[in-house]
Amino acid sequence: MNKRIAILATDGFEESELKSPKEAMEKEGFNVHIVSPNSGKIKSWSEGNWSDEYEVDKVLKDVSANDYNALVLPGGVINPDKLRTNEDAIEFIRDFFKQKKPVAAICHGPWSLINAEVVEGRKMTSYASIRKDLENAGAHWVDEEVVVDQAFVTSRNPDDLPAFNSKLIEEIKEGKHELQHA
Repeated sequence: MNKRIAILATDGFEESELKSPKEAMEKEGFNVHIVSPNSGKIKSWSEGNWSDEYEVDKVLKDVSANDYNALVLPGGVINPDKLRTNEDAIEFIRDFFKQKKPVAAICHGPWSLINAEVVEGRKMTSYASIRKDLENAGAHWVDEEVVVDQAFVTSRNPDDLPAFNSKLIEEIKEGKHELQHA
């Protein structure tokens, strides 16, 4: 199955929330790119400390949602906080919703979705500390392991990765969802 997936991340992403989905998708035969605002390497965060560096495959300004079948947004506190103020990142995210393609976000990853203005009316979950932010942006927040709302997959934290990865892969295989909305 020749699917191309973008994982949008920058320094401070939660390591397991990028590494685990990436490995699961690659095991399915998907072509997975780490997309970031800058070239080179990005540094992960794990268990309260800086951890391994990961090679950036594509620079954000050089790609578009047209190049990919789906988008994954890992969490970590620093990563989405940086991305949500990057206009190129926000437009990249928004375009996946406009094109009705699967989008998945875990933990603090949904923070960027608020600035992309794509959570209003959506059933979703996240790390508990950003619940109010999402509700204030119009999301219907629930405390569940994994939530799917028309090709939009969300989970709460690294403990949810097995369910998150499974649903993410299922949605990618299904492809575009006509009821997906921006």
